[in-house]
Amino acid sequence: MNPLISVDELVTLREWSDPVVLCASMGPTPPTHGIPGSHLADLEGDFSDPTDPLPHTVPADLTALFASYGVSDGTPFVVYDDQGGATAPRVWWLAQVAGVRARVLDGGLPAWRSAGHDVAELAAPTTRGTLTAPTRPELLRDRSQVESDGRLVVDARSAGRFAGTEPEPRPGLRSGHIPGAVNLPFTEVYDDTGRMRPAAELQELFRKRVGERTDLTFSCGSGVTACVDALAATVAGYEDLAVYEGSWSEWGRL
Repeated sequence: MNPLISVDELVTLREWSDPVVLCASMGPTPPTHGIPGSHLADLEGDFSDPTDPLPHTVPADLTALFASYGVSDGTPFVVYDDQGGATAPRVWWLAQVAGVRARVLDGGLPAWRSAGHDVAELAAPTTRGTLTAPTRPELLRDRSQVESDGRLVVDARSAGRFAGTEPEPRPGLRSGHIPGAVNLPFTEVYDDTGRMRPAAELQELFRKRVGERTDLTFSCGSGVTACVDALAATVAGYEDLAVYEGSWSEWGRL
């Protein structure tokens, strides 16, 4: 299944089914409006573990979390954002970990608006779903695995942060990158309209960065934009993918 869905496809999907649609958000001021009928998925709230000292770590029970938003086995499920495509892929990746199929709205809320569709106040979930699919914890890696499993690490941070020439936005972190990692800033997988580049372009982009490697673990500052690169790799046809949960917030601690 294509992990992306276009605005027109989403409109058609909503005509013949009742998909769960989530608006992913990260930051101090969550959005209040979005695609009609959609729910807020706050990466600073339910979609992070508040007991973990690292930012944006995975909640303990992802199955229960997605069920609380009305997702059941087989429920059409779409996630979008209004943050330049930076946050929706994180919810999409967590859905994969939970064994749930989801799709990302290509171009996000800006594409929805530019197509002339209305927005409305984000709704609170009113029904609970039932999920029985097995989870996929292998899609996440911890530091010990990154140090020992020999996979190629792809860092989604900016080139300056990767090279250590730009300061880290979080205090208490040194500059630089994981030894042996390669850099693919997540912004490079999108075109000028905010949509994901075509598969052929992404394949060429990845070949230039990873060569013939296909076993890829994605990292970033806190595991969020790493999922953008993971989504792009999926579109490009890669399958052996994982995300380093702690990312530079863990590896780069002073």
